[in-house]
Amino acid sequence: MRDVNQFTITEAVQKTFRAEEGTRFKFLLDSFIEHLHDYTRETQLTHDEWITILNFLYDCGKISTPERHEFILLSDVLGFSALVDMINTRGGATEGSNLGPFYLDDAPQMELGADLSGEREGAVVLVHGQVRDTLGNPQPGAIVDTWQADSSGTYPIQEQERGQDKYDLRAKFTADDQGRYYYTTVLPKPYTVPYDGPVGELLRAGDRHAWRAAHLHFIIRAEGMRPITTEVFFENTEYLDNDAVFGVRKSLITAVKPVKKSDSFDYPLERRPDAQLAYDFVLAPEG
Repeated sequence: MRDVNQFTITEAVQKTFRAEEGTRFKFLLDSFIEHLHDYTRETQLTHDEWITILNFLYDCGKISTPERHEFILLSDVLGFSALVDMINTRGGATEGSNLGPFYLDDAPQMELGADLSGEREGAVVLVHGQVRDTLGNPQPGAIVDTWQADSSGTYPIQEQERGQDKYDLRAKFTADDQGRYYYTTVLPKPYTVPYDGPVGELLRAGDRHAWRAAHLHFIIRAEGMRPITTEVFFENTEYLDNDAVFGVRKSLITAVKPVKKSDSFDYPLERRPDAQLAYDFVLAPEG
């Protein structure tokens, strides 16, 4: 390698990795090295710029915790997460959208009809719908995993130092024998992505806003089906056209409708809602 130069180093680095040819890992690794080196050559990256990038990545790692993943946030604001979601959405299935930095995989299992809003201020909304496959068949026993911000745009997980329970406003529900899910919660408001870390510095440097359109997060799973990670947004609310992490899709927007005193529901509910929104999830088969 004593004769390596800026034009031959890419192939030299690729050859040092002796992973089996034809494997997905070798393909991904070779492509990453090639694109990284091409970027470096095309931009004629300086030493100061190189160390700034490395320090930025170090800072992302330093601020990250099991409850706040700064690298996911970085992926989100760069549109990387959205692009992966778009590529991996299967035809006929609900479109994917951002996981976000605050997901916990051990949310409490709750009974259908439970209320997540507690004593929080804000409109109480009934969230309900059905989980089906791409042929329209209901998916009894599907798991509906949901989490969200509150009516001030804050996730409880961000307020633990103030006594908030990190498991508030999140739950897992099991769909009934018709594939239906239903629960009440507080209607969330728009919020800014975490702005106190390196990703916030990047947004400020790029003169970008950090606001997200109001939404509910979901992961939907059912036996024999490909799980989906997605978000549901609300008609006629702010930032639908300029969401900071490019999470909005037309198919993921639904109406929030007021509940009248005369309205009745087919579901047993812990709390009567002020409003309701309906959204059906569609899963594609595995494979």
